[in-house]
Amino acid sequence: MAEMKMNQSTFERFVRIIVGGILLILATYLPVGPALSWILVIAGLVLMLTGLAGWCPIYSALNLSTKK
Repeated sequence: MAEMKMNQSTFERFVRIIVGGILLILATYLPVGPALSWILVIAGLVLMLTGLAGWCPIYSALNLSTKK
């Protein structure tokens, strides 16, 4: 298993949390079908969790980091 070192900048973490929250709100209040609602919920949760953790598994797999 890969080591979970923080690989996101503070700004990126902030943006991920805000966008994730917006997606969760949209999933709740937009009159869309259940499939799209679930996609919005999953995307919102992933963005919020990776933002809170400061670690992105895709960045780790690609050996990328936005943290200085």
